Amino acid sequence: MRRSLLWPSVWAAVGFLILIGLGTWQVQRLHWKEGLIAARQVAFHLPPVPPPASRAAAQTLEYHPVRATGRFLNAHEMPVAAIADDGTAGFDIVTPFVLDDGKVLLVDRGFVPTALAAPDSRHASEIAGPTQVAGPLRLDRGRPSWFTPDNQPARNEWYFIDVKAMAAAAAPHADVLPYYIDADATPNPGGWPKGGQTAIDLPNHHLSYAITWYALAAGLVQIYVIFVRRRLKERA
Repeated sequence: MRRSLLWPSVWAAVGFLILIGLGTWQVQRLHWKEGLIAARQVAFHLPPVPPPASRAAAQTLEYHPVRATGRFLNAHEMPVAAIADDGTAGFDIVTPFVLDDGKVLLVDRGFVPTALAAPDSRHASEIAGPTQVAGPLRLDRGRPSWFTPDNQPARNEWYFIDVKAMAAAAAPHADVLPYYIDADATPNPGGWPKGGQTAIDLPNHHLSYAITWYALAAGLVQIYVIFVRRRLKERA
């Protein structure tokens, strides 16, 4: 009898420990994600600072508001394929912004629907001369997923923000800062692009995942108990 229950018991124990471990890992991920969201929300609502001079300084200021004065290089704007919260297809308009000290800051000015992708369709938004921009600092994270197409700089086709590649394409001879900012919700002339698109909340399903793994562990225990009782009855 002991031999007949040995391996089922071993596998049941291993499966139980794995499921409990996965559930515990998801609980840890839950706490990590909650801390990350909280940190973003705190940074997002702090007073704006001048643009940091290096990526090292920028890494401590991600999602922190930045304010700068300068002028847009409207002829070099870059449309990045995007989908609005309501499902509308369009583009985020990234435009080089020459700061007063001569450095260039890439600014994601906000979203436009596909019909307004061409600059000629929104002349009013092409701000000329000195102006001010403000918004949270962002670091690019590379390709969002394997399904995201490659950027095509030569055709000015962009599917994700790549600061280094965009700097080389739009301002190859300038000192481009190694980050970008999302323009805040301050309305642009003509209403487009629409800024204020920064998402500071993150998908957080770790609690439901943890419950699922723990529930599977409990189900495994129930199945094991039923199995053992049936086997003991057969032996009896």
